[in-house]
Amino acid sequence: MSSSLLSDGILKFATQYSIYTGCITFSFGVIAYHNVRHIVRRQLPVVRRKLDKQITAMVLMRVIAYVCLVSPYNIYRIYAVNFPTSRSVPMAYAVGRLIQSILLSINNINFVINFYLFIIFSSRFRRQVKLVLVKKCWQRWKYWCCHINNRIEPDNNIEAHNSQMESEGNL
Repeated sequence: MSSSLLSDGILKFATQYSIYTGCITFSFGVIAYHNVRHIVRRQLPVVRRKLDKQITAMVLMRVIAYVCLVSPYNIYRIYAVNFPTSRSVPMAYAVGRLIQSILLSINNINFVINFYLFIIFSSRFRRQVKLVLVKKCWQRWKYWCCHINNRIEPDNNIEAHNSQMESEGNL
């Protein structure tokens, strides 16, 4: 199997996968939007309503971030498949690879942005992160690295100590 057929197969799979994940993300976005519209009408305690709004805002922001970060690369890949640039034109090929690298980097931000989005939009998530990092991890690290032994230990060199006292007494 030639590398050209293999790369075409991988590209086809990646395109189908991105369409599939885009549809799923869009579906969850629509569900989250529907949920926001109905939160106000439900007879729930205020705390529960607030938590529902937070989780819904988190899902909506996640969907928006996904669309903004993944769509440019997918659009470029569709363009690159339909209008390929030849290696015989080095400048156009290099520009295409540069654009692909930049858009792929933006696409990869999609995988690391969740933590920051959740920190921004959820006070409950911020409290949990603070609890885990400050109360648990920091205390463990402090115990392991800065453990000071405050216990008094017995002197095991009694004979050396006694001989030192005898030599001082002979003076």
